[in-house]
Amino acid sequence: MSPSVFSSESELSRIAEALAAYARMPLTAKSIPGAWMEAVLAEVRGGEALPTYDFVDVVKREDKIGWQVKSTLRQTPITWKRAKLPNIQPLIDESLKDKDACQELGDAVINFCNEHVAASIDKYELNEIGYSRLIVDAKGATYFEKAIATADNPKVFLPEEFYWEWSKPKVARSGGKEQLRSLHGFLRESENRWFAWHGLGENQLHFTGERFWHPPQESDHRISFAIGREKLSIGEFAKRLVD
Repeated sequence: MSPSVFSSESELSRIAEALAAYARMPLTAKSIPGAWMEAVLAEVRGGEALPTYDFVDVVKREDKIGWQVKSTLRQTPITWKRAKLPNIQPLIDESLKDKDACQELGDAVINFCNEHVAASIDKYELNEIGYSRLIVDAKGATYFEKAIATADNPKVFLPEEFYWEWSKPKVARSGGKEQLRSLHGFLRESENRWFAWHGLGENQLHFTGERFWHPPQESDHRISFAIGREKLSIGEFAKRLVD
């Protein structure tokens, strides 16, 4: 059997235990940092967490597999990438006036993201990339994995499957700051919004379509668990470290 980005049942349990242990530490916030999620995945899968801004956050070089890792509260928007496209301002200006230019700009955003994926595949000589995702809410946490790209098929998203429109200008409330327009990407098949690119500001690409990636509760690649219900006191935590 070839190496897989999917963790086994026992590995999923180990991931959940390590994440729940972090949430029990005193003074921790409601969310679990992405750096901890990356470290846990690397430990359980025998890989390494990368101190880079490459698409993959964790790799297991000998198996030629890697993972993009995301960890947020359920209500926090997912930033897929800070998509700062080079020499794009003329196309942005044109897209605000022309529908075809708007589509061209959206295609450029998708292609930019796909190129980032392909760059990691080439740099680390990977056969497959998975998506490692932790979602935390008031009820607990859910972790799941999804295969999203291979060396033979590095495109996570296909430009032709989306159409793009600029959001309508929003009038600032009295004394408030006017919100910049964002470029929205919609899946043609369903007309559901999947992306919001804030190219007039900080270039963040929010991935609203991620909710369609969430596997059903009975999936073999998902685990839900309780966290943070019995936090250790500082004294208890210090004693365990000494012991």
